[in-house]
Order: sequence, then structure tokens, then C-alpha cells
Amino acid sequence: MEFHDIKTRNHLADFLKIPRKNLSYLLYKRGINTLYSSFEIDKKNGGVRKINAPLAELKDIQKKLAVALYKHKKNNQKIKNNLSHAFEKEKSIVTNAKIHRNKRLVLNIDLENFFESFHFGRVRGFFIKNNKFLLSSEVATVIAQLTCYEGKLPQGAPTSPIITNLICEILDQRLLKIAKKYKLDYTRYADDLTFSTNDKNFFDLQTAFYERLSSELIRAGFKINDKKKRLQIRDSRQVVTGLVVNKKINVKRIYYKETRAMAHQLYKEGKFEINGKPANLNQLEGRFTFINQLTRYNNKLDGEKHNFNNLSSRELQYQKFLFYKYFYANPKPIIVTEGKTDIAYLKASLKNLYNEYPNLITKNIDGSFEFKVSFLNKTKRLAYFLGIFQDGGSGLNNIYKFFDANTKKSTTNYLSYFKMISNTLPKSPVILMFDNEIKSGKNKPIGNFINHAKLDDKKKGILEDKYMVNIIDNLYLLTVPLIDGKSECDIEDLFGKNTLSQKIDGREFCRKDKYDHSKYYGKEIFSKYILNNYTDINFNKFRSILNNINNIIEIYTKGIIEAKSLGKSSENKILVEV
Repeated sequence: MEFHDIKTRNHLADFLKIPRKNLSYLLYKRGINTLYSSFEIDKKNGGVRKINAPLAELKDIQKKLAVALYKHKKNNQKIKNNLSHAFEKEKSIVTNAKIHRNKRLVLNIDLENFFESFHFGRVRGFFIKNNKFLLSSEVATVIAQLTCYEGKLPQGAPTSPIITNLICEILDQRLLKIAKKYKLDYTRYADDLTFSTNDKNFFDLQTAFYERLSSELIRAGFKINDKKKRLQIRDSRQVVTGLVVNKKINVKRIYYKETRAMAHQLYKEGKFEINGKPANLNQLEGRFTFINQLTRYNNKLDGEKHNFNNLSSRELQYQKFLFYKYFYANPKPIIVTEGKTDIAYLKASLKNLYNEYPNLITKNIDGSFEFKVSFLNKTKRLAYFLGIFQDGGSGLNNIYKFFDANTKKSTTNYLSYFKMISNTLPKSPVILMFDNEIKSGKNKPIGNFINHAKLDDKKKGILEDKYMVNIIDNLYLLTVPLIDGKSECDIEDLFGKNTLSQKIDGREFCRKDKYDHSKYYGKEIFSKYILNNYTDINFNKFRSILNNINNIIEIYTKGIIEAKSLGKSSENKILVEV
């Protein structure tokens, strides 16, 4: 069913896959205006913004309607819209600012009471008259009822952004036509209109342009906020939706300085604030991510090639934060595996043996599991900043560089830095896990790591004997145990023959990277099979690994407790060697 097939309220309910009775109840018995909660948030430039957010039962319907509207817009959009940049997929304040980079003149126009300008009658009338919808009066009325609060579109509802953009499509085209007449580029980000040009003659034409623009906006039901109208010349700082656009696109210098200050406060005290209110790691990472998005865009403009050992000063700040988040302040012990499928095996074994390892996993009343350890997801972000790549041991080698007191100048020893500046010790152990190929030579991942970390004979002996060893502070090395008299073992060796011989779609399991796909399947399919069938698989030989993970956590926790009782010494000797 498409929008043009919707003729009645019941059709709309069916289209959105909600019970007809529920829709009628909300509209005519419960009352839409009773289904909102209101609160205020601080604006960046002072003052407050009132948010009217729908309650869960209405929000669910609005989300479904918003998805349908976005899909309808995409399917009926013949020409790609590069005018509206708010609330659009693959659009942002960055794409909005790019259009106006390095221009002689930048003009910013702000619309007053933007969302309040979209009243009930305007929303209803749009869905009746717009050629892409042409809905019946009944259906248009219901959509307006579902999306308006106290007679207008509310800030806080998931349907408000898409409806405002739909209604503004014709306005954007009319404003673009005016902009072209005056040799201007034009974009809109919600209620922020931006025009820019390299034509110096615009100084003489701006009054006529402004009068024409104002007339068109009034005709469309909007009013310009004259207090926020500003014409910015090249010799001054030009800002578009909060970003500086003079030559490169950048955040304001104060934003970057504040972010650095927040991070410093976090590293030193274990907490920080944004706008005077307690904030969390995700909020700070959001700021770093935003700054980095612009840095990487500018690097591309300059043709710079990426190298995680040669990052810019701003990128190094983000690198430092990521080390702190994952390897110093990690609330749970974190396991970094050599292969990406190893995580699936460990999770499956813990689910199967959860009764034996209450310190590693718990089963909830509803049957779901909660892991008390975390597994590092090797994202593109970690590859970019820390050199932690998807497969192989090189990424684990690179992690060690940030712990090593004798690290090269190209890499910062963040462990020593945080121990020096922080009033807390590393919260949890970091466990690097390899296949056991120690006796096979230096060219294997574990051999490369041992050589890279310059493990002495004593630690090598402990590792070969116990399959685990402390490297430095909260960093530990763990290997798969040797079983059945083998000289080397990978994690798949811990499965029984029946599991390894499991056929899927007539094909057999193959551990090699290259194989005949018509006869064999690889580790990724095998790992999914293990996770999906964890209750029926024998994980007895996994106990050695899980016991060692348990032991590492107990040893480190004991060391932390002892350190707290003794006080923080200059060398932080908190660990008992395994």
C-alpha cells in the first residue's frame, strides 16, 4: 500500500500496522494533547527552548508515520535535493556549510518561531493539496491530529522534521530562484537560511534582494528574525550553522578549547561537566567525533594521506581520549582477540557455562545474558586512531605501544600519562588474546608480539606454563591452551570433532582463508553456528581460557584493593605477577 491508496482512517491504521481500535482510542477518547510531556533545554546562546515530546504510545505511531513519509519522499524525488540539510539522511550542518566555504560574502537569515509556523490547518491542507499526496480530507485530518500538539507541530516529535521539510520543498525552490537571480548559493538548515556569493556587486543589491526574500517568506507564512540577520565578509569570521567557513570548515576555536578542557578534567578527576551539568563519556566522544569529522574533511581537501603514527594535534587529542575510554577507564575487563570470530566463541562458551562463571556472566530472569566482561569491537575509528585493525596480531601490537614506557616518540605512552595526571588507577584489566603458536617461530602473530614487547625469559616461561602473563600494569597476555599433545593450537581446536565436522548446506568447515566455497564454509559462518547453537555444543575445553580470564580479573582486582589501602605510590606497583 502507498499513500495514494489510503482513503480512510482505518486504511491509515492498516498502512502503519497499528490496531484500528488503538488509533480511534488515542484520537477520540484519550486525546492527543494528553500524550505529551513538556520540558525545557538550555540554548547554546542563552535562553531556553521548550520541547514537547510524545509519550511512548504516540511516539511509536509517529515513528512509523515518519519512516513512511521519508520513504515516500525518496521515491517521489526526481532531482536530488541539495537545499535542505536538516533532518535528512547523509546531510548535516557540515554538508550545509560546505556550500558556503571560502566565499566573499555570507548572509545568514533566521526564521522566527519556525515550528510554530506549521499550524494544524497548514499541515492538513498540505496533505490534501500537495500533488505528491492528494489525500482525502479524512486522512489528512488524522495525520494532522497525530502530529500536532496544541494546534501546531511540536519540537520533540519524530514527525515534525520530515513534515516541515516536505512543506518547505516548494519554498526552497522559490528561494533558490531568487538566489540565482542575485548570483547567490542557497541552503536551508531548518530555520537557518544561508546565502553566499563571490560577487562583490551584491553589496549594492542586498537591499533589493532582502525585500524580495522577505516578501516571499511572508507569503509562505514565515517571518524573518531581524536580530539574527547578519552579512559576513571574507576578512571577518564567517559562520554557517555554527561552523567557521572562511577557508576550511572548522568548529569555533572556543568549542575545541572547551572540549580539551573537559577531557583534561575527566582525565584528572574522573568526571567533567558540559554547561555546568554532569556529563558522560558518550557526550564527550560526540564532541571529539564532530571535531574529527571536520579535520578529516580538511585533510582530504589538502590531499593529506592518513597515518595513525603521524596524526594532527587535534587528532591526537581524540586518540588520547579513545585510549582512556577503552584501556584506562574501561568499567569492565576488556578482551581484545586476534581474530574477529574468537569473540563469538567466547560469548557462546560463557552462555553455555554461565553457572560456573558468575564473575564473567549472569543470566537474567527473562533468559537474557549480561556479560561482566567486554569484547573490543575493532571499528574503523579504532583502526584510524590507534591502528587496531580487524584481523591479525598487528593491531594488538599497536595497543602495546601505548602502554610501553620505552615507546618510540611517534607513539605516546598514554598509560604513564594517565597514571601521572589521574587520581585513579586503571579501572579494569586489558586482556590481549592470541592463538598459541609460540613454538612455531617469530613469524606467527604471538611470536611477533613477544618479540615486539620484548618479553623477558621469565615472562615467556610463565606464558608457556600458565598460558597467561601480566605485561605491564593492567595489560595482560593470554593464549589458547595446548591440548592433546599439540605443539600449537588455535581456538577452533577447543571444539570437539563432532562440532568441527558439522555440515551446513552440504558444505564442510574450513579454517583456511582461501577455500572452495562450493565445498566448504569459513570461520564467519561457523562462528554464527556456534552462537546460535551454544546450548548443544561441548565447551569443556574452553574452561582453561575462561579460568584464566577469571584469574586475571581476580588478581587485578586484588591488586587494586591493596593499592587503595596503601595509597597511590609513584610507581603504582599494584599487580601481583601471574
